[in-house]
Amino acid sequence: MLDAYGYVVNVDGAVVRDGEYLFIERGVEEAHAAETLAFPGGTLESPPGTDDPIADTVRRELREEVGIEVGRVSYVCSSVFEMDGGTPCLNVVTLCEYAGGEARPRDPDEVAAVHWLSIADLHARADAPPYLLEYVDRVEAARATP
Repeated sequence: MLDAYGYVVNVDGAVVRDGEYLFIERGVEEAHAAETLAFPGGTLESPPGTDDPIADTVRRELREEVGIEVGRVSYVCSSVFEMDGGTPCLNVVTLCEYAGGEARPRDPDEVAAVHWLSIADLHARADAPPYLLEYVDRVEAARATP
């Protein structure tokens, strides 16, 4: 149980390849936001003393969830929300440099499907949550800044 100021830390990885973003459909068995469209990512589980735990987490999650490797990882934005059970969560969105691998669901209970989508394709989907559209706008702004 977390105290009044404790948060779960989640890290999302925005990966862009050839003008398209990598999204996942969360598995039906996921404890939070099951069956929703999202960036791949997951919970920070690095022990104290870990160098760059945000990048370490997103690299691990992208490898475990969809089987891809990424290079440089850059902070984009963060927000706080309550998970389905009421636990507070700090969500950190990162921009990740695609380095290789073929994206595919590694565990169907966790990731039901993967999609490479343009921004227009994302906006055309009825299942794109408003917060995901906001995150993509923030990532696009970060990509445009030298």
